[in-house]
Amino acid sequence: MNIKQNLQQIKQSCAAAAQRSGRAPEAVKIVAVSKTVDNERIRELADAGHTVFGENWVQEVVAKQAVLGLDLEWHFIGYLQRNKVRQLVGRVALIHSLDRWSLAEEINRCAVKADLEIAVLVQVNVTGEESKSGINPDETQSFLRELAGFPLVRVEGLMTMAPYSVNPEQSRPIFRELRVIRDEARQKLGLKLPHLSMGMSGDYLVAVEEGADIIRVGTAIFGQRTCHLRGV
Repeated sequence: MNIKQNLQQIKQSCAAAAQRSGRAPEAVKIVAVSKTVDNERIRELADAGHTVFGENWVQEVVAKQAVLGLDLEWHFIGYLQRNKVRQLVGRVALIHSLDRWSLAEEINRCAVKADLEIAVLVQVNVTGEESKSGINPDETQSFLRELAGFPLVRVEGLMTMAPYSVNPEQSRPIFRELRVIRDEARQKLGLKLPHLSMGMSGDYLVAVEEGADIIRVGTAIFGQRTCHLRGV
């Protein structure tokens, strides 16, 4: 499998999808999801010029940064335990998964202690699935309003996950709903919320067509994962 070719194909298809939605072809940031991916393949992609990677587990972020020693932009995209937040301070460019108030309080506490802004996306559970984390859509505006009390927690936008489906079109109304939630929050709260993180390997093109400017793609780049080791 040629991961460089895979990435190039994704870039080309994303550019076309962005243009279909009336945006510039370079409007979409591709987060290469590297959970359980070995350092050699990450380095191979970095050598090809790709610098944005996403991890689901804090210990993988720490371990890979220590070994790779590369100037990469890391995103945290998984469920985040409160007792792990301090390990991410200064390590990641963006936390995609702010999904509850207790986590917001801990992120703020760590930001204040470090005197450092922490950029986050608020995760919204658009479908209401019990198996997924996230803020209830009806509570998103009030959650965002309360976050304004944490000046070092910089809210960059919203994130959601669609249920897995063999038909990516089934994800379209979910992505469209997140865009509507974002746009309404912009209008009523006066927030910028520039980013929508939505879409994964199976449905990223639909997500881009519906307004995503950050997509999280792992399998389509690196292939199917064969292990679940966290300390790579």
